[in-house]
Amino acid sequence: MPLPSSPVAESFARLAEVYPWLTISELTGADPTPEGEGWVTAAALAGNGAALDTFLAWDDAQIRRDYGEPGRPDVVASFGLHRYAWTACLLITVPWFLHRRVPRFPVTHVSYDRERDRMAVRPSAFACLPGDPAAALPGARVVADEEALRDEVREAVAEHLGPVFAAFGPRMRRRGRALWGMATDEVVEGLWYIAGLLEEKDRATRELDLLLPGTVKPYAGSAAFRTLTGPGGEELPTRDRVTCCMYYTLRPDDVCATCPRACDAERVVKLMTEATG
Repeated sequence: MPLPSSPVAESFARLAEVYPWLTISELTGADPTPEGEGWVTAAALAGNGAALDTFLAWDDAQIRRDYGEPGRPDVVASFGLHRYAWTACLLITVPWFLHRRVPRFPVTHVSYDRERDRMAVRPSAFACLPGDPAAALPGARVVADEEALRDEVREAVAEHLGPVFAAFGPRMRRRGRALWGMATDEVVEGLWYIAGLLEEKDRATRELDLLLPGTVKPYAGSAAFRTLTGPGGEELPTRDRVTCCMYYTLRPDDVCATCPRACDAERVVKLMTEATG
């Protein structure tokens, strides 16, 4: 089999087909890190300085514009982190899900332009399974089996999000379990959504249950999938979020279908509405 151009190229190309709102560019050794025009590096966000202030100012302005009122500072920070982490986790989970390759993207290797939904990454090390043609690429590390590869996913996400959490956490008034519960939610809901576009939601449910069973640190909580029953006997897949996204602080009467604050009756109504368009 021919070697892929990079360990993640095929996965990112497939992601672009089903989710064209996000553009991911791979940087080579000679390519400079993008600067200006809305770009910010993950390392700059993790630095908890002016770059993070500017980043969160965008969320503050968006909340004021869309909801006609200011958000609490911790809510602004929670929105900002969610929007970043949901996207950043896809850089790792999509290659794992599609091609059984797990790239490592430390914060120094990722740049983000939220206004244009662009990310630029500098691939380096990655893990794969025995027999993968990509094992011949520079930076490849072959692991024994699927569980070892799941360990790589968990470690890669934690490596990237850990420094980002350290910066966002004090502004969100969240620590420890609350932040790593948020990591669980971002990993699960991001890939689950993309899997729906790929028409592989059932497989994603099984894979995510194995990835995050609720017993692996530093993550808090599990994938927590379950099925509710609609008024006509409809099966309504859902999950229980570990953390709250804080949307209720702006719209108290409108909660997400997976919100830990919502009872099952509310979830059924929400899911039925979504199912009927």
